[in-house]
Amino acid sequence: MAEVHWFRRIHQRLHAHPVSGAITKVVITVLGLLVLTAGLVMMVTPGPGVVGILAGLGLLALEWDWARRWLAAARHKAAATAEQARTMDPAVRRRRTLLLALAVALVGGIATVLVWQFGWPGFGSLNPVR
Repeated sequence: MAEVHWFRRIHQRLHAHPVSGAITKVVITVLGLLVLTAGLVMMVTPGPGVVGILAGLGLLALEWDWARRWLAAARHKAAATAEQARTMDPAVRRRRTLLLALAVALVGGIATVLVWQFGWPGFGSLNPVR
């Protein structure tokens, strides 16, 4: 992906002075680490974890060479995975989709039975409905 000319000029201008360069590096690093951490958290919670990880690495790649290498490796892995998904046998894709739908239905059914059996979980004194 080609770098945009105006972005390169802004980046060079921010790094022209040692103080503004250091501040820029710290701010970009903190933001990149926050987005990367949010992406890692979203891998185990609902949310677009892969997008968060790639966005965090993209921010960190603005200032750090190691992040550029990791981002290039992640892009390569994403392209290989997309190609593998495109060439997947339609029968395997249907079977995996069916198994996922069954698993979601099973978890939803279990949650429904538990809520019906034991009632909605109370929140003690924090519950304003009581």
